[in-house]
Amino acid sequence: MEFGRVTDEQLPLVDFTLPPDPQLTIDTLKVAGNKKQLEVHVGCAKWGRKEWIGQIYPEKTKEANFLDEYVKHFDCIELNATFYNVYPASTIEKWKAKAVSQPGFKFCPKFSQSISHIKRLKNAAEVTTQFYEGIMAFGDLLGPLFLQLGDNYTPKSLPELKAYLEDLPRDVPVYVEVRHKDWFAVPEIRDEFFGMLKALNIGAVITDATGRRDCVHMELPTPHAFIRFVGNGLHDTDYKRIDEWVQRIKQWRDQGLQSLWFFMHQHDERYSPVLADYVTEQLNKELSLDLMRPKFIKKDEGLFG
Repeated sequence: MEFGRVTDEQLPLVDFTLPPDPQLTIDTLKVAGNKKQLEVHVGCAKWGRKEWIGQIYPEKTKEANFLDEYVKHFDCIELNATFYNVYPASTIEKWKAKAVSQPGFKFCPKFSQSISHIKRLKNAAEVTTQFYEGIMAFGDLLGPLFLQLGDNYTPKSLPELKAYLEDLPRDVPVYVEVRHKDWFAVPEIRDEFFGMLKALNIGAVITDATGRRDCVHMELPTPHAFIRFVGNGLHDTDYKRIDEWVQRIKQWRDQGLQSLWFFMHQHDERYSPVLADYVTEQLNKELSLDLMRPKFIKKDEGLFG
């Protein structure tokens, strides 16, 4: 992921401190209360990473078998593949078959770019129907969906966004990610946007990227967190940032958070399993969980130090 990338020289100048919880988050979690045990999932964005051969995928693993191996290490995937194509149910069923043996595994599909970036949510009913018809083939392996809007999707399009979200099916959770700076910089727009999500029971994606600290908005319009964490090649700050996130998640759990979806990204994806393992280790330790951790074939000294 290149979003929010900074140079090595800029990295030490970044303030990674997580912002305090806004009032919306406080109110959302207070209403939710501690009604059920926190559901936690940790994963990556893609399974098709050749860099993981010899790290978590066995040597000579063929690309056709990458998903078979991925599900042995993570309990969910931020499914970016669906951003590039609208897949038929027949393809989705083949993916499901590779994961069905792993209890609790979830696919979290990204809305197709034909919906979000090409049509920009206008006159997108037909392709949205096709998108849903495909992903529903995941059945009980279907996790939440996320709609990512581009950097040039401005608050001027809020009416179109609201109309689109209002027409979506209600039986599958949806999270929205916005990137244009005005969504966060203008208080009235920020309040209107996140208030709309709350009214519609739609979640908000929190993207923790180094060069876009405004996207670490900490707004929870629903008692569910969907976090996209972008690391910097296992820099020391990656681990410090994770430690702070784990403490905030622990705080949210105590206040009423019901589910957490934590997806690991790196500008160089060979590092993602290592930091995802650290996230899982810390969540297990601090929240008394027993989440599955990646199993490394060989711990490369260049990765683990």
